[in-house]
Amino acid sequence: MSAVASVGTSVFNISAVERETGLSKDVLRMWERRYGFPSPGRDPHGERQYGPTEVARLRAIKRLMDAGLRPGKIIGLPLDELKALSDARASERPDALAQSFEREIIHLLQTHDAPALQHALAQLVMRQGLQKFVLESVTPLNQAVGDAWMRGELQVFEEHLYTEQLQVVLRTAINAFPRQTTGVPRVLLTTFPNEQHGIGLLMVEALLCPEGVNCISLGPQTPIEDVRRAAIAHKAHILALSFSGAFPLRLALEGLASLRQQLPPQVSIWAGGDMTRRIRKTVPGMVLIPDLASTITALRSWRAHWIPRPGY
Repeated sequence: MSAVASVGTSVFNISAVERETGLSKDVLRMWERRYGFPSPGRDPHGERQYGPTEVARLRAIKRLMDAGLRPGKIIGLPLDELKALSDARASERPDALAQSFEREIIHLLQTHDAPALQHALAQLVMRQGLQKFVLESVTPLNQAVGDAWMRGELQVFEEHLYTEQLQVVLRTAINAFPRQTTGVPRVLLTTFPNEQHGIGLLMVEALLCPEGVNCISLGPQTPIEDVRRAAIAHKAHILALSFSGAFPLRLALEGLASLRQQLPPQVSIWAGGDMTRRIRKTVPGMVLIPDLASTITALRSWRAHWIPRPGY
């Protein structure tokens, strides 16, 4: 089945909605049962079909969830109220220079100037340094681009262009550092299946590489059994998993518990990303990293307590 079932009416199937919003199919179905939204129609084969207004609301909800709002508090709001919430958040950013740069990035996206966009991002990395760029600039930029989409200032393909160019710039900056094949710790980075966003992995890698860490990234959506095998094969000191705010909490905890049970105790498991802010209790054998800045703190703590073991 094609991603868009009907070009003329812009009807999206569930796979297209998953790609366009960053919300997994499991989350979409769960919200449908729990909240009655989204409320998709059905095609002649019984497959879910979503209209453009529903997709716009879902993307707006995802943006606000990434900012820390819980879905149950906002899922019933109409699109204009969701946009108002986003605008209120945007007005809280007081840095005039940062907002000027955000406007420049949005203009480059609107004019489809990919080379200038990549150059602007690369220049900011050079001025700030990679770690400062990740910690201080990437998240506000992501938010500004998402908010511009919600206001109708950007199209989906323009937002995708931003994400792709940001990834190119991050990878280029990461590759400028010497590869630490013998660096300690060895960190294996990936996400669980249905977690499509690899930008979080790149941001963590960008923070760790300047610290002399040996980073091994599998990219997103690795089956849990393959995560286990890779951690053992690479003799990873740390397994770092990234979760967006929309990832189902139950599935994350079940997968993490399974890995903790099957991996050697000397392999530390880090769970990072917006999803971890919904975890209200200590998870045995896990290090929770709810924000990017905590990554460096966790690394320093690991190094302070690390005891070399044979083979590790």
